[in-house]
Formats: sequence, structure tokens, C-alpha cells
Amino acid sequence: MNFFQLLRKKKELIPLVAFMSVAATGAVSFALYSLKKTDVIIDRKRNPEPWETVDPSVPGKLITINQEWKPIEELQNVRRATK
Repeated sequence: MNFFQLLRKKKELIPLVAFMSVAATGAVSFALYSLKKTDVIIDRKRNPEPWETVDPSVPGKLITINQEWKPIEELQNVRRATK
């Protein structure tokens, strides 16, 4: 039986199909939107350590109130020692 013939025969399925279509479209569009953001890393072969290229002056949160980004001395020493 064809899908549209089934919907014509059982009209109570039309709202269910509509809501599921809207939900699936929203999920796919949010997934594509999330992949375009800069904090999502897909290719690990070209950049195996992506945290090295993060700009500390750009906050990664949705809201940041009076927060200053200061380098931690211990981490800077470890970073210098491993290079």
C-alpha cells in the first residue's frame, strides 16, 4: 500500500506524520548548525590537538559576566617543556 493511500485511508495519522516531520527536520537542522560552530572539531587528522588553537580572548560560553582570561603559569610551563 502506498504511503499517501494509507494517509487517505487513515486520516488520524496525518497530524502524527506532520509532527514527526517537523521534529526530524528540526533535529537535522540543529545537527548541521552545530557542525558549523567553531568549537566542534570533525577532522582530527589535520589538527590532532585543537585546544592549542583556541583563542583565550573569545569566550566559549553563551554568557560571560566579568570574566578575565589569564594564562595559568603551571600550564604554560608544561606547554613550554613539551615543545
